[in-house]
Amino acid sequence: MTDEISFDDFLKVDIRSGKIIKAEPFPEARKPAYKLHIDFGAEIGIKKSSAQITENYTLEELIGKNIMAVVNFPPRQIGPVRSEVLVLGFYDHNNHVELVSHSDNVKTGQRLN
Repeated sequence: MTDEISFDDFLKVDIRSGKIIKAEPFPEARKPAYKLHIDFGAEIGIKKSSAQITENYTLEELIGKNIMAVVNFPPRQIGPVRSEVLVLGFYDHNNHVELVSHSDNVKTGQRLN
């Protein structure tokens, strides 16, 4: 377990629902990865990210996938990609990332409470 944080600290992390609308190869990455374009609704818009998820997902199956991401970290330059959000995931039993996802019942751009 990590150090405890206050509830106010948790509230500072803006985790939102998004829908992947475009996924592309990222051959310049040091480790296999994809470039993602994620729609977070009218308030936030479309943001870019990169993710090392090639073991569990094909480009085709990512399109339309509902995911969760932190949207209020500062952007990071990852090679030629400016990553604007941090896509959330868990390591599976093979040590590959599985994305945190949600159903279509959750509105795109909704904040995690």
